[in-house]
Amino acid sequence: MAANNSIEWRAVCEKFRLAQELSEIESKKDPENNPFRSKYKARDLLKEIHCSLKKIEIEEQGEAGDEADCESSQTADGEPEDGFEKTFTGDSAAGLRAARLAVLQYHLGVNHIETEELSAGELHLMVCMKLIDKCTTTRENVSLFIHVRNQLGILWAGRDEIEKAQGFLEIAETMYLVYMKEDGQPPLDLQDFFVPEGEELSQQEKIRRFEMAYTHTLYYLAQVYKNLQQYERAAQYCHSTLQRQLEYKQFAPLEWAINAATLSQYYITKTRYMEARHCLAAASVIANLAGEIPSEAAAKESEAESEKREELLQKRAEIARCWIKYCLNLLQDAKKLLEDNIGELDLDRQDELKRARRNEEEEKEKGRKSAILFGSSDTFDSICSLEEKVSSMLPLEFEEARSIFLVGQSYVTQAKEYFAMDGHVTDHIEILQDHSALFKVLAFFEEDLERRCKMHKRRVDMLEPICKDLNAQYYLLICRQLQFELAETYYEMMDLKLAVADKLDQPDVHTIKKFNHLCSSSMKYYQMFLDSTRSPEGKFPEKLEDDLLRPALVAKFRVARLHSKLISSNLATQMENLSLSLESYNFVVQYCEENPEAKNAVETELELSMEMVSLLPLKINRIRSTLASSN
Repeated sequence: MAANNSIEWRAVCEKFRLAQELSEIESKKDPENNPFRSKYKARDLLKEIHCSLKKIEIEEQGEAGDEADCESSQTADGEPEDGFEKTFTGDSAAGLRAARLAVLQYHLGVNHIETEELSAGELHLMVCMKLIDKCTTTRENVSLFIHVRNQLGILWAGRDEIEKAQGFLEIAETMYLVYMKEDGQPPLDLQDFFVPEGEELSQQEKIRRFEMAYTHTLYYLAQVYKNLQQYERAAQYCHSTLQRQLEYKQFAPLEWAINAATLSQYYITKTRYMEARHCLAAASVIANLAGEIPSEAAAKESEAESEKREELLQKRAEIARCWIKYCLNLLQDAKKLLEDNIGELDLDRQDELKRARRNEEEEKEKGRKSAILFGSSDTFDSICSLEEKVSSMLPLEFEEARSIFLVGQSYVTQAKEYFAMDGHVTDHIEILQDHSALFKVLAFFEEDLERRCKMHKRRVDMLEPICKDLNAQYYLLICRQLQFELAETYYEMMDLKLAVADKLDQPDVHTIKKFNHLCSSSMKYYQMFLDSTRSPEGKFPEKLEDDLLRPALVAKFRVARLHSKLISSNLATQMENLSLSLESYNFVVQYCEENPEAKNAVETELELSMEMVSLLPLKINRIRSTLASSN
């Protein structure tokens, strides 16, 4: 499609170039009190070009006309005049002119949308659609077909008309696929309609721009499917978008990396760890393309360097947090698969899974891997190298679990460097909680009970200081979480020490003292958790909120058990502990009697509480009788 090379045409092309420059470059420099100044100037130029084209059309048709005529070439509502569409598929000159008018309508539509005049923008885009929809998809118009539908998809998605947006975008997707199957040659770009002869875009640039438009189609469809809660399709389209952005070098490194890391979190929820790992490895590698982190000294000298340092540190720390979730979930899913009905390692199940993995996993991984790969020749090796540092298969024994744990722990260190307690309280504590959870799940794979206990002690050491220092008035929910977790951790340590003591003929004084300390510490934090639910007057709620129901009743149940486990040679102390135990068991039973809907939340605990409510009074009475006879 050769363009006219006259002086008049060159002037039109220069106006179009200026309009593009104003819209895409100069508009970024517009003042806050006049944010659309350059956009309005661009719009005026586009209107002038439109009038020029209409004037040429009128002159070629031998009709008299002036500048006013071009204003009347469209009806008041923006619809083209009768017969206007016919020129698109008529002789080459008329068809070319109609195509240019359609391109102008597209740019005017985008201009109005960018200046927040959505209805006017929609009107121009629909005029463009009407001009081109009577034509078959060709090399000359396929880019415009896709661009205008992309814009209408965005417009309707912004109005929460998601199904309408979906319709426009899916047609754009189909047009691309059909064109690539039936033709596949580099199509004209929208810019090609307004360049002097001989200054058209190169074939390579045409391909790049066309593929960019289709990449945008996939990106918008990913958002649409997410809003429609079609999460699997959304993930597929997001993955394809990221692949294409790398392939055609159409990405900002940090933005791309965060999107890939976010996608990994979806794959984790679906236990697709190979895909999740690949996304995270790619995210880490691509984030490094954003450059070196400026030094603190450089950041102090320059505001731009300071902003760059802050952004790089933050995004890389966010990616590190996604790696932590990867390692933690991989370990937790393995635990769920391997544990028996009392939460211990099922050795038979472990052997069975080991045999199955040898036979199936490696072939399965090869088949899936080819479909998910990111990267080009300059990044692919780095991504693969990073992937090799952590497994994507569920660990089945301690050493495998430990290697995943160590990777997760290294990212904990990295994330904490940015999300420090000073300035990022909530984030810092969430990272510590994840670190604690890593230790907890690693302990499941450890056979040695004493080493297990030490892992739980590490959890206490990292959480207890935070819990003591945190202001419950401002961080009530976090305080409750920490109190409950510390109570559970001490509880697990108590159970482990009890298992160790059971192997001894007679526990020594030191062991008893340690055991009682663990019981008391667990009770202390359970009680702090329970007290946090009281009213300002100190009254315990008559009816627990849904999110507190199970935790509060479990806390009462465990306080009851802990009181009964305390070791003392003094009968009076034994009786007092058992009485306190009975009181807490009674609370669980009575609460469920008064609130029958609570029974399902604590079915096992309620059954045991009812049993202890009937047994403990007998034990207390025996001790009371012994005390009475000794007196």
